[in-house]
Amino acid sequence: MQRVAQDWLVLTVLTHGSGTALGITTALQFLPILLFSPWAGVIVDRVNRRRLLQFTQGMNGVTSLILGVLVLTNVAELWHVYLLAFVTGFLATIDAPARQTFVSELVPLESLPNAVGLNSAAFNVARLLGPATSGFVIAWVGPGWVFIVNVLLFLAPVIAVALMNASLLTPAKRVKREKGQIREGLRYVKNRTDIIVIMIVAGSVSAFGMNFQMTSAVMATEVYGKGPGEYGILGSFMAIGALAGALLAARRKFPRVRLVVVSAFLFGIFDIALGLAPTYEAFAVLAIPTGLAMLTMVTAANAAIQVSTDPDMRGRVMALYMMVYLGSNPIGAPIIGWIADTFGGRWSLAAGGIVAIVVSVVAAIWAIKTWDVRIEARLSRRPIRTYGPRERARDMEAAREQQTD
Repeated sequence: MQRVAQDWLVLTVLTHGSGTALGITTALQFLPILLFSPWAGVIVDRVNRRRLLQFTQGMNGVTSLILGVLVLTNVAELWHVYLLAFVTGFLATIDAPARQTFVSELVPLESLPNAVGLNSAAFNVARLLGPATSGFVIAWVGPGWVFIVNVLLFLAPVIAVALMNASLLTPAKRVKREKGQIREGLRYVKNRTDIIVIMIVAGSVSAFGMNFQMTSAVMATEVYGKGPGEYGILGSFMAIGALAGALLAARRKFPRVRLVVVSAFLFGIFDIALGLAPTYEAFAVLAIPTGLAMLTMVTAANAAIQVSTDPDMRGRVMALYMMVYLGSNPIGAPIIGWIADTFGGRWSLAAGGIVAIVVSVVAAIWAIKTWDVRIEARLSRRPIRTYGPRERARDMEAAREQQTD
């Protein structure tokens, strides 16, 4: 609800349909993630994550209250939105890795991929209701009241986390304060090429292909001539597919890099199809498989990194992942906004799809050559088997032994 109301405020109240201003707002909201994530990861590894989440969610409520009051008193200006977007982005820099890693304290490690998927599913249930609700509230009483309602909604997680039974949790071991902990996290990621590939693919798709609050607003208003209600509904259609993708990803015990790459490629295809959609109704329908591919990639990337990362490094690694995944928006959002202003809303979607296809293909080729991957598919219900250098060396050794015998 917050993002829809904020973007609608910028696009229709504070400007005359400026995609550039909308891109700047989005960029400022994600810029702190790009700047401060390494320090946020250290904080998450050091402190109690429950208390940290309560603080960040409570402060989000304060920023929402300020923006709501400014709008309702008719004194809101564009720079107010820019400033508060940056503040909420700073809070998100700490909140995002804290929320993601807190999931590991709720369930055993073997259930973590399923928990990450269900967490994404719960998030997208809210996305099913939030955009449409926000759109109707905007059409009814204006965007200011959306921010006021969100003050109460931000208090909900503060209360819910406080009511948790702490004896049922499995708190992560707190990392002691030492020098060089940021460099230690960077070295860890540097030595994990699988995490690097996931970061590059997810970051590129996020930067140029996942600006739907902006691109959907431009398509709804400029291309299809619709109002705030129809714009909000588009987000709900996207969330239907996203919910399905999250639930499908939650079924997997061990998500891998190939699922991230394949889903990114499919996302690119559907994103281009969205840009070519001739009607509003066609756009809404195509938003479903686009959301499915998008959330499959996001959930698989999140789970693959968390499951394979050492527990005492999880906060720092997830913060670095969030820095790339979310912090890439300050780079991509203004570019996509400029493309929307210069070439139209359709090209803003097509550009994101092209980037997703190119980066996924390059990542696949690099992985096959660098990891020496060979895939063998069988016409049966048995899963596809993937061979790397160790497996190939083992098979060659077995063959030599057989020849010797």
